Amino acid sequence: MPIVRLIDGINEVVGRIVSVVALIFAAIIIYDVFMRYVLGQPTRWAFDVTKQLYGFYFVMLGGYALRHQSHVRVDLLTARMGPGLRRWVEIAGYLIFFFPFAWIFARRSWDFAMTSWNQGELTYGAVQLPVYPLKMSMFAAACLLLIQGISEVLKLALNRADHLEPRDVG
Repeated sequence: MPIVRLIDGINEVVGRIVSVVALIFAAIIIYDVFMRYVLGQPTRWAFDVTKQLYGFYFVMLGGYALRHQSHVRVDLLTARMGPGLRRWVEIAGYLIFFFPFAWIFARRSWDFAMTSWNQGELTYGAVQLPVYPLKMSMFAAACLLLIQGISEVLKLALNRADHLEPRDVG
């Protein structure tokens, strides 16, 4: 189904691009440790920058993780169900729990980001960084998570058996 491929593709691309951020904040941490302990000249900006990069990294990978079924799941009941019943229980779970949560996350993060933008919010650290880009990424992440949920429900509704099988994440 084209819409499923499009949504999955968007989250796949975003996930792969955002994964590079881990390398960036690791490099900054290594640089800061080197400057602090080897040269005795700690940076004033590294802690704040890595904190924001990690927040961005963490929140932006939600849709990617859902696409790859990497979220924590408790399958105590559904593991013993047949594929048909399991599929309907999972669809009901998306409708009752996931979509209301994702909608509230999107709505509240939009308000949160716009308040930060309008106030020109800055961090309190030694180097004052703008906070609104991180808060705007929360809204983008909520939208990515929401559309990935739509993709997952469509896969379930279209009887895609591969969606129900646990994936090897190791």
